[in-house]
Amino acid sequence: MTADVLTAAQSGLIACEDCGLLTQPASADLPGFCPRCGAELRSRHHRSIERTWALVIAAAICYVPANVLPVLGTTTLGSTEYDTIMGGVVFLYTSGSWPLALIVLIASVMVPLGKLVALGYLLITVQRGSIKSNRERTRLYRLVEFIGRWSMLDVFVDTFTVALVQLQPLMSVQPGAGVVFFAAVVVLTMIAAESFDPRLIWDASAAQES
Repeated sequence: MTADVLTAAQSGLIACEDCGLLTQPASADLPGFCPRCGAELRSRHHRSIERTWALVIAAAICYVPANVLPVLGTTTLGSTEYDTIMGGVVFLYTSGSWPLALIVLIASVMVPLGKLVALGYLLITVQRGSIKSNRERTRLYRLVEFIGRWSMLDVFVDTFTVALVQLQPLMSVQPGAGVVFFAAVVVLTMIAAESFDPRLIWDASAAQES
């Protein structure tokens, strides 16, 4: 950020998080409401860093059983086999469905882990008061926020499989405990991305300019 560029906060303005309108707050403590959409104005999310850290840590804890516990149990003629996410990826790859295996690997393993790493990186840099790569960090946050909605692929696949494959007593499919933890990881990371206030990325630069 150059010295001749002012932030909205330095100009005495506040942006509505719903419609994006820049407006004059009623006061510093009580900004009021957006004149265009009526949403409550907030200069910053209250205790954003603490809440986001709590959600990220909880998601990281759930990530372990999500990948260790089975997500699917298949019963065939009295015998039951359980598959974890990685077990399903290996099965799809060895059976020749490598494109589907790649999709499941990216959506169910790499994306949740990448979101945790990205959010942790953003939190650490904000707490350290970093003023470097603000635009890149903002783009990273937008990317995490965007891809969050696509992280439920593995849960959707399990749900459709359970609904379609019910040929009792010959064959039946049931979701495993890993699905619950995987869904928890997805939900917690989505809430964490919403709890994080990206405006905090620019606060250190604004403070230095002041």
